[in-house]
Amino acid sequence: MEPSELRRAVEAARATALELGLPVDDAIVIHNSDRVAVRLVPGDVLVRVAPSRQLVDSEFEVEVARRLTSANAPVAELDPRVEPRVYVRDGFVISLWTYYEPVGSEITPADYADVFLRHHAALRQVDLDAPHFTDRVAVAVRVVNDRDQSPEMPDPDRELVSGTLTGLNAAAGIDKARDQLLHGEPHPGNLLNTRRGPLFVDLATCCRGPIEFDLAHAPEEVGKHYAGADHALIHRCRALNWAMFCAWRWRRDDQMPERDHWRVEGLNQVRAALDRC
Repeated sequence: MEPSELRRAVEAARATALELGLPVDDAIVIHNSDRVAVRLVPGDVLVRVAPSRQLVDSEFEVEVARRLTSANAPVAELDPRVEPRVYVRDGFVISLWTYYEPVGSEITPADYADVFLRHHAALRQVDLDAPHFTDRVAVAVRVVNDRDQSPEMPDPDRELVSGTLTGLNAAAGIDKARDQLLHGEPHPGNLLNTRRGPLFVDLATCCRGPIEFDLAHAPEEVGKHYAGADHALIHRCRALNWAMFCAWRWRRDDQMPERDHWRVEGLNQVRAALDRC
């Protein structure tokens, strides 16, 4: 968010928490992109604040978290001191979560695979209407093919990303018999190492597909520790994921920090992943 919008978002987080009876002495911005994460102290609540246009996504994320917590999934939980729902204030949608102090040690590939196995097992217990991952790929294709949505994307890169999305989407989505609920974007930035163990965050990307689609977001060594994984499919899904990443970075309204760097890096990763395929 731009500085003025960020200030308003932080104030909306503070005001909402105070209105709900939570103590607030200070607000610390943990992450700032198209939505922000704010830690409020001393109450140790993590507040996610997004523009009101993301209401449906925020409500979906809260519902996913509520159901997965009931299934004992390794996920960050909503703050138990307030009603588990999305609050609306000053043009923002707001959800309140438990804050987890990060642990400094690195999550090993074996531990990463173990938390995947437990998370996927919990997801199989949840009855939830979620989009198929190919639906998300179709949105990315529209972004890349529409010059109004991605006006700065050079034509050769547009052709590369569009072709990767279209071709690999069809190849990866053929066998729907193995589909189940997935996290959707379980990359290392969405896996916190806490005193409770590794916990997944950012649950709004929950979708259906093969477990390899999730594994493709993790470091390559992780898949080797996940019993029964199709490694060729992981490679195809990794190229697909990086192509989607490129589509989001080249959107006209993308707000990811250091966007120009990630535009170049994303294209390099697509080419490298295609070579491994």
